[in-house]
Amino acid sequence: MTGLLIGAMFGAVFVFVNTHDPLSGTAVLLLRVAAGLAAAGVLALWFTAARGQRDTGGAPRGAMFGRGYLAVVAAEAVLLFGGLRVLAALGAPEQANVAWVALVVGVHFVALAPIWKSWDIAVPGAVLTLLGVAGLVLAPTSGAAWVPFLSGVLSGIVLLAGTVTVSWRTVAAGTR
Repeated sequence: MTGLLIGAMFGAVFVFVNTHDPLSGTAVLLLRVAAGLAAAGVLALWFTAARGQRDTGGAPRGAMFGRGYLAVVAAEAVLLFGGLRVLAALGAPEQANVAWVALVVGVHFVALAPIWKSWDIAVPGAVLTLLGVAGLVLAPTSGAAWVPFLSGVLSGIVLLAGTVTVSWRTVAAGTR
């Protein structure tokens, strides 16, 4: 559940940071409120799961944050910051940055799936990867203003939808 909480927070950040023009003020407000509610829902489910584990004496499964995880996160950090520098050196539009972040975060989820033996994260990882690639393709065009929505907001929605769904399923399975 901790990984889901982290995913929900990053999903909300994707939405909050990338909701702006060319979206209308109403769309910005609705997207931010929805993202905040989804993240709060995952937080509530996280507390519910933690309470259930304490009440039943259940322990968290496996070491999710072991060597494999650390290797993927280290590679992710290098790719994120190195890639942003390369984009700047190539003169890519600023909007390409969020596309690059979505691409790297997506690949990181795909890489974590076999390490965590949790294929649930491979699907949103693949979607984020595709949204990142699409944003990188769109960035040098006249549609660059839409890259933050395409690669940022939609990536955030995918993360939030995935974390809400899996959190709900996890808590529901624990209450049977």
